[in-house]
Amino acid sequence: MANSFFDTLRRSPIRRGPERVVGGICGGIANRFDWNPWVVRLLTLVAFLLPVIGVGLYIVLWLFLPRWDGSIIVERLLSRGRNG
Repeated sequence: MANSFFDTLRRSPIRRGPERVVGGICGGIANRFDWNPWVVRLLTLVAFLLPVIGVGLYIVLWLFLPRWDGSIIVERLLSRGRNG
């Protein structure tokens, strides 16, 4: 079941960007919608003024959005836990 969940995430059109300032979330969103990454970063900064929403959403996206190479942080953490 977990594999199908991560495969679904990999099919997402949004990937964390290779040109990253922190986690690549803003770069990935900007790339998907063909926006300037700095506009997305500015909007994220404004969202961080509402800490629960901004920071929480960023952390969730960082954990679950696949990188440009297809790897997902949560999947790696879970597989590391199963393998010791």
